[in-house]
Amino acid sequence: MNTRLDPVLSRIDSSLEASLERLMDLLRIPSISTDPANKADCLKAAEWLVADLKSLGAEVELCPTPGHPMVYGKIGPKTANDAPHLLFYGHYDVQPVDPLDLWDHDPFAPFIEDRESGKVIRGRGASDDKGQLMTFVEACRAWIAEHGEMPCTITFFFEGEEESGSPSLIPFMEANKDKLKADLALICDTSMVAPGVPSICSQLRGMLKDEFTLTGPTMDLHSGHYGGPALNPLREISKIIASFHDDEGRVTVKDFYDGVEEVPADILEQWKGCGFDEKDYLSSVGMSEAHGERAYSTLEQQWARPTLEINGLWGGYQGPGTKTVIPSEAHCKITCRLVGKQDPDAIRKNFRAHVESRLPTDAKVTWNQDLDGSPAAVMNTSRPEFEAARQALTEEWDREAVFAGMGGSIPIAGFFTSILGLDSMLVGFAEDDDRIHSPNEKYGLKNFHKGIRSWARILDAVSKI
Repeated sequence: MNTRLDPVLSRIDSSLEASLERLMDLLRIPSISTDPANKADCLKAAEWLVADLKSLGAEVELCPTPGHPMVYGKIGPKTANDAPHLLFYGHYDVQPVDPLDLWDHDPFAPFIEDRESGKVIRGRGASDDKGQLMTFVEACRAWIAEHGEMPCTITFFFEGEEESGSPSLIPFMEANKDKLKADLALICDTSMVAPGVPSICSQLRGMLKDEFTLTGPTMDLHSGHYGGPALNPLREISKIIASFHDDEGRVTVKDFYDGVEEVPADILEQWKGCGFDEKDYLSSVGMSEAHGERAYSTLEQQWARPTLEINGLWGGYQGPGTKTVIPSEAHCKITCRLVGKQDPDAIRKNFRAHVESRLPTDAKVTWNQDLDGSPAAVMNTSRPEFEAARQALTEEWDREAVFAGMGGSIPIAGFFTSILGLDSMLVGFAEDDDRIHSPNEKYGLKNFHKGIRSWARILDAVSKI
């Protein structure tokens, strides 16, 4: 029996309806950060969070930025202790809801839906990230309600531009380094590797973006007058794109794999038993086999291997019917997901050299110069807080928690390291079918409930280190 934790867990269970109603209130606010028409709604969501944190007894500030405001709060035990100081990050903005006609209901009129697999919370932001953000806030609320204080010092840091590129984030962090000081950053914007399998993210892939235009003739040409003698940019760009990968699925750009490390054997063993269903993962999107590097499993391809993907390819006539032209230009957008110690700048340089070395006579390439890149983030799982959190999650879910990779990119984890010198721990309770960024977004009611309980357990475990 844990006389400190057990009353908190009981409080969470008995207060679930009130916790859920608070989440519903927040979900009703259409805080779409990318649309200027919703600027007032983003401010309203930030102000809602300020008021909610104040109700916990936290010292709270609404911090203006050139875009949407940051919410900053801090609360700690009444008597100083040696427990780690934790910084919790989440974002209150949401994705646009287009196309609206694909929603089965009003995106900002959240409700509970009964499904065969269990009840879910429907609404934009339910999973990404308001529902996840509130799991932590509600855990703190239960601690304070039972004990009158937190077991350790918590800094709350809520952003309102995550879904629109976070233009204000880095300047704010650099200007407020002292205010954001902590021992460890916590991020709740991730998912479980499989339903019911608690997961701590051990690595995130980085991102590199690039875009180029291949130009041949100075104008679109009549395919009868010039067909044959003319250079066709679409044909030439197709050849170049085909050269990006070999028959085994490996990227052929020079030194692309510099900094890529193999996954340790013990982590691979965890992944093998983590509940990931390769067949379901592939068949759910209409595939029967993985198409990446053949020497690696589907899970390794998703979590631990780098990629070079063609995201867009266009040129020439695309209207109805036929237009007999040879286009002047062809265009390509690519992204690379990066792992380990891959250097985005070096890869961009080598990628561009790869393209330029394959240009035929009379072709030229123009590069988009307004693109960026970020390296992968590898979590310091050797810290004792990680194993303490893993054990806490295991106890709550009655299932061995795993250190899992993630195929996506969460730049804030890298910023915490590069700007604040903080390690990050990412724990999330979303599921792969939550339809984040898509119509009919959901978040499991069980996940919300057990997510609150999980954070309460993690706070108890980590505060004892």
